[in-house]
Parts: sequence; structure tokens; C-alpha cells
Amino acid sequence: MKPIAPIVLFLGLLPVWLLAQPVSLKQCFALAGNRNSLVQQSRASLLARQYNLAAEKQRYLPKIDALASYTYLSRPLEVNLQQVRNGILDGSSQQAVNAANTVFQEITGNPLPQNIQDGLYNTSKNILGAVYPDYNPPLSKQSYFLAGLAVRQPIYLGNKLTAARNFAESEVVAGHINTDLVEKDVQYAIAVQYVRILYINTLLRTQRNLVDAFTRNRDYGEELVKNEILPPYQKSWTKVLLSQARTAYNNLLMDRQNAQLELNKLIGIPLDSSLTITDTLRYRSVNTFADDQQVYEQHPAYQLVKSKIATAQTTETIARSFNLPNIFAIGNLNLYQNDLPITIAPWMVGVEMQWNLFSGTQTHKRKQAARQLVQEVKLAAENTRETLQLQLRVARNKVAAAHNEISTADSARTDIATTRRLIKERVDNQLSSLKDLNEVVLIQGEVDKAYYTALLGYYIALATYWNIYGDPKRLTESIP
Repeated sequence: MKPIAPIVLFLGLLPVWLLAQPVSLKQCFALAGNRNSLVQQSRASLLARQYNLAAEKQRYLPKIDALASYTYLSRPLEVNLQQVRNGILDGSSQQAVNAANTVFQEITGNPLPQNIQDGLYNTSKNILGAVYPDYNPPLSKQSYFLAGLAVRQPIYLGNKLTAARNFAESEVVAGHINTDLVEKDVQYAIAVQYVRILYINTLLRTQRNLVDAFTRNRDYGEELVKNEILPPYQKSWTKVLLSQARTAYNNLLMDRQNAQLELNKLIGIPLDSSLTITDTLRYRSVNTFADDQQVYEQHPAYQLVKSKIATAQTTETIARSFNLPNIFAIGNLNLYQNDLPITIAPWMVGVEMQWNLFSGTQTHKRKQAARQLVQEVKLAAENTRETLQLQLRVARNKVAAAHNEISTADSARTDIATTRRLIKERVDNQLSSLKDLNEVVLIQGEVDKAYYTALLGYYIALATYWNIYGDPKRLTESIP
């Protein structure tokens, strides 16, 4: 018989098989990598920067625009004949005199007498003045339409294109690092939350033991009261302790539910999903730490600040480029014209230069601001380096301090367990009261809680150390 292929059902896009088995910290990391909203947001930002870089790389290509315009004039274009009236009349009359004088001189060899020239000039001017238009004739209709293609090819832009491309490249690099930083921070938050759930699981087990112990003490007390060996008030006090223990247990259940909700949010799954996490905190000593003094260099926060130095330097280059000219090759292809009073050539090409000669002190101030920005980012990188080195040492010291607390609390656990066993024997032999047994059970619960709290602090300090180191996922090597 062939095995039935597993059918994967989804609850809010979460496979049911994942809900049915214990989930490890490593699996939480894997889920968050595909579902966490902050991680997805950082990847979307990175993709946008990559598209912007692709666009900047194409700015060297020519730009071809389809141009079309429709223009309506308040009145048609006109030839202003009245403005040139006197010049035309004087020029035309003098031209007529010169022509007559030339003909007469060719025939007689002598120029026309001056009085005849003056009479001819005045007569011509009067005749022309009588027929000269007393209005300005229109050249076109009140509207016209133009359409064509315009080409603009950058030749030299004072390194502006190169600087813009370099700026876009630095933004892509920063986007990659920012994505790593966001993923790291999410992984750290998940690690802390996962450890917290293990801690609550451990406290639940301890509190369950307290409930069971007080239940046994209550039953034992009832038996002693029946046999008139124990006064009734001691049995009543045991019931009070049992009620308090049960309330504390139920409160821990609520704490675990809240911690589960927070973990679901970090992973990016529906809040009502019920991941199965049944592990408890167990101690594993870790003494292997990185001794490299340059460990901060691989931290995404430091790399992100370092990447901004290149961005700031590119900004300075862009600021300097405003002093340099821009040169374009231009062209135009006339496709259509209608009712235009002049005829435009079918096509044209040329070279265009744009050079800003004066803009006040704006360009100078831009360069000063860019240089100051470079200095600011360098100081930020140095401050980040010092901060990470400090945090790394503090985290190592906290791990060492947690080691000491765990050792002390573990010794106390051994002692209080021995004390409880001895008192139980004394109660059985009627040498101690039930009150003494209840008190030692309470003390043992507090000692166990102190031990596991120290264990929680140890793993959080360890997670913080690996987070500062730049790889919080290494905590999976430390949790048994």
C-alpha cells in the first residue's frame, strides 16, 4: 500500500504541522525571515533603491520627447505697418528719385536739377502715402497648432551623472546593510521573547509542583485533624497557601499567553496562532567568546554608519559640480504645423550649454554643508565603534555575573531541597508542625524562582552579547 502524501493545511498561511509539534528557536528565525513586517518593509526599501540605481544608470541615454502645443491668441498676429510708415515712404520716394536721376544721367550725361529731384521726391511720397495701408494687416489666424519630436542628449554635466549614480549605489549598499540590521534586531527580539517563554514554562512547572505540594499538605493536614493530632487552623492556613499557589499558576498561564502573542507579532504570523513551545530553561555553560578587538566592524549598525560616509562624500561631489557647465546635444524634428504664420525647418540639431555664473553664495554654502556632513558621519562612525565596544564588554561582564548568580542559586536549591526532606521526616515523626513544612515549601519555590530568574538573565545577557557581536542567531548554539 502506497503511503498517503502529507496534506499541508494552513491556518492564516501557517502550516498546521508546525502548530502540532514543538517549535525551536531556529524555526522561529526562519519564519520571521519570510513574514515579519519590518523585514519585509526593509526589503521593499532595498528594492526601491535598486530600481532607482537602475534608473540612474540610464541617465546617459538621450531623452526623446513628443511635443505638441495648441495656442489661441487674443487677436491674430499682425504686421505693424504704421510703425514703419515714414521709413517706407521716405525710402521708396528717394529710391524713385535715384532711379530717375540715373536714367537722365545716362541720356544727357548730367544729373537732374535739384528742384526737379525735390519735386519728384514730393510727388512720389504723396502718391505712396495715398495708397499706403492705414491699418496693420494680420499674418495668421487667432490659433495655431505645432507638433514635433525633441531630442536631448547629455554630453557633459560636470560629473553630475557620475555622482548621482554613485549616490544611488551607496544607497543600495546602505539598503542591504539596513536589511541586515533589521533582520538582526528582529532575531534578537525573537530570541529574548523565546527565552522568556521558556522561563515562564519553567516557572509553570515549578508552580505546578508548589500546587501539588500544597495539595498533598492539605490532604495530610485533614488526616491529622481527623486524628486530633493537628489543630484545625493549621489546615486552614494550608488551604490559603494552596489557593494563592493556584492563582499564581493561572497568572503565569496568562503571562505565557501574552508572551506568545508578542512572539507571534515578531514572527509575523496571526496573533491567534498557537505555536507549541514546551521546552524549559536548562543551564549550559558557554565560555567561548570572540576575542577580536575589531569585532564591531561586522556589526550592521557600524557598517551602516560607515556606508553613509561614502554617501556624504558623494553629496560633496554633487555640491562641487554645480560650478561646472552642462552641455547637451539637442535636436528637433518638426512633424506638423497648422496656421502658423511662418514655416519652420523640417529638422534641426545643435549644442546647448548651460553654465550658472552667479547664484549668490548658494553653491559655496552647499559645499560647506556637504563637507560638514562628511565630518559628522565620520564622528558618528567613531561613536558607534566606541559604543559597540563598550556594550560588548558590558555584555560579557553580565554573562560572567549571571554565571555567579546561577552557581549561588543552584547551591541554595540543593540546601533547601535537603531542608525540605528533613522537615518532612520530622513532620511524619510529629517532631515538626505542618506550618514548618508549608514554610519550607514556600521558601523552596522562591529559591527555585531565583535560580531560574538568574538563568533567564544569563540567556538574555548571552543573546545581547551575540546581538552586539552581530549574529544573534548563535544563541541557538547555547540553548539546550
